[in-house]
Amino acid sequence: MMLEMCRRPLEKCFGGGDGGDGLLWHMDLKPHSSGDYSIAVVQANSALEDQGQVFTSPYATYIGVYDGHGGPEASRFITNRLFPFLHKFSIEQGGLSEDVIRKAFDATEGEFLDLVKASWPVRPQIASVGSCCLVGAISNGVLYVANLGDSRAVLGRRASEGQAVVAERLSTDHNVAVEEVRKEVKDLHPDDAHIVVYTRGVWRIKGIIQVSRSIGDVYLKKPEFNRDPLFHHFGIPVPLKRPVVTAEPSILVRKLEPQDMFLIFATDGLWEHLSDEAAVKIVSKNSRVGIAKRLVRAAIEEAARKRELRYEDIKRIEKGVRRHFHDDITVIVIFLDHSQVSPNASLKDPSLFNCTSVPVDIFSMNGDEADVSLHTIP
Repeated sequence: MMLEMCRRPLEKCFGGGDGGDGLLWHMDLKPHSSGDYSIAVVQANSALEDQGQVFTSPYATYIGVYDGHGGPEASRFITNRLFPFLHKFSIEQGGLSEDVIRKAFDATEGEFLDLVKASWPVRPQIASVGSCCLVGAISNGVLYVANLGDSRAVLGRRASEGQAVVAERLSTDHNVAVEEVRKEVKDLHPDDAHIVVYTRGVWRIKGIIQVSRSIGDVYLKKPEFNRDPLFHHFGIPVPLKRPVVTAEPSILVRKLEPQDMFLIFATDGLWEHLSDEAAVKIVSKNSRVGIAKRLVRAAIEEAARKRELRYEDIKRIEKGVRRHFHDDITVIVIFLDHSQVSPNASLKDPSLFNCTSVPVDIFSMNGDEADVSLHTIP
């Protein structure tokens, strides 16, 4: 049941356009088991590479934000695989745990590798497609945050004294722009003096990719794909002795406290323009309804300001061209109130389960049909 929920084209039922910005989709406010949540996404790329989703049930809430690169295939694939794996393994092992989350990430990575192998003869470029993967799970008053890449989870909590709301980062940015991450990668490859190089204004692994952990990017994990002549017709061969990118998530486990007010899960498109503190301030100072959309717009306004433009100018720019001004941006805000779980709730009652996902492509009526082939492994 859960797999079908996450595949359902819910964008046709919830949310809609911003009225003025044809590339902005949002879902203003919906309930989850311990509060409310809001979602928004703006498309900048020709094909939307970001995806996001929230699954709610009487006993758990799952949050996922997936920032694809090299194409949309990996982020769309994760949208349809990761939550069902979390659900399956948590049932098998009697509840959520770090081990359950690692197994779900491993299984998703493994199935995407199977898809790459099956698609390889006709689509060798799929070996260079990947996605960052940020997941939150709330169950029994405990928050789990698991991350690959540089999407970010930030907690807004009330300070111990007074009414101020402060920001606390809960995830690790796996991006070699961060000195500690560069050192981590270099330490893993002591025999490769060029494992991380500065090129085109940023640090990159092998001069190619900024993130050190992801789902996909098979050609940077499996040398046999990189060396295959079939791939050389599409990509640039990179001599690899071992994987240079991993799918091992960083996981934080935290008991939720009464002063914990809300969580912001967002792709790096938001954090390029807003600090953790600025985002938390916006959420704490404004109405819940449409708060994710407000954050997206704040980031676009800042991107416009940097180019001496207005938001009104940016929103008239078509997808593809718009990527020169800002990235795809996905934001999910989760408000933390109180448990609404009923002790008599039946896990077989379908009305208690819900999965909301952002559109495959903003206002693309053919998006769902075009995506089906990505979810079926021959």
